[in-house]
Amino acid sequence: MKLITQYSCKIKHYNNIFRETIRLYREAVDYFIDVCLYEWDNIFSVEGTKAKQRFVEMLCVSTPDEAAIYPFDKKFYKFPSYLRRAAISEAIGKVSSYKSNLSNWEASDPGTHGKAPGHPKAGYIFPALYKDNMYKNADGPYEFKIKVYTRNTWDWITVQLRKSDVDYINRRCGDRKQLSPTLQKRGKQWYLDFPFEERKALNNTLPYEQTIVAVDLGLNNAATCIAMRSDGTVLGRHFLKLPREYDCLNTSVNRIKKAQQRGAIKMPRLWAKAKGINDNIAVKTANFIVDTAILYNADAIVMEHLDLTGKKHGSKKQRLHHWKAQYVQQM
Repeated sequence: MKLITQYSCKIKHYNNIFRETIRLYREAVDYFIDVCLYEWDNIFSVEGTKAKQRFVEMLCVSTPDEAAIYPFDKKFYKFPSYLRRAAISEAIGKVSSYKSNLSNWEASDPGTHGKAPGHPKAGYIFPALYKDNMYKNADGPYEFKIKVYTRNTWDWITVQLRKSDVDYINRRCGDRKQLSPTLQKRGKQWYLDFPFEERKALNNTLPYEQTIVAVDLGLNNAATCIAMRSDGTVLGRHFLKLPREYDCLNTSVNRIKKAQQRGAIKMPRLWAKAKGINDNIAVKTANFIVDTAILYNADAIVMEHLDLTGKKHGSKKQRLHHWKAQYVQQM
């Protein structure tokens, strides 16, 4: 089984210098989306992801022997080749998803479907920095070089990462394969997101010999875990109660209710505090479930299907709105 994990490293000292790079990358993705929409029949007939990428590149990049049909280089001068390929792959994925959604919408009942899928756009995407072409190691142990658009050209700059982040990666991820990082912005800070790939062998236990941990997530009790075998033998029951955390959450929710009754609308500090308490409860619940599964050497964790869609009613609608059941399942 292939596992992909990711660790975010904060970039020190730099902030506004990356804006032009992100703007040009998004404009390039929009350019390739228009090309893919116009040439989709020809692109779709090409087999293989890399072959599709090369086909679009042939349409847009001129060579000494042949001029391109869509002159990408005239609009995006000296655009890095690997960043261009990343933009092409992003555009092909977005157009493929759009075409699939459009065909499903056209095949559905006209009386039930809503509006047609919108025209694909680049949106708030960020570029992957391929090694040696867009990203490479610098002289210092906590320094890296990345290529960005600065002073009206594409040039290398040296960025510093936090010592704690780099030391953590070297200590925890040394035996994993490092993939190309992604330049990301969260709030007002910029990060390099480093993905790591590793392979794990799953147990080949027969279904009738497996041990499972069944989990019931609740509003009042964080989680109830039951370890059992396929014949129904219960190996153990474990309950997670977080009275202190839930008391803090109730207090925070009641403060929000009172502020709303007095006419307050935004309340960012109150909502941020409630979200922080909720995230803390979710992380502790997920850790408890995993620890229980490790205790009994379980082959699978079974979660109930919770339909949380639709408008919530009743006295506990605020609690239901804050319930992080899906976040716990995701972790």
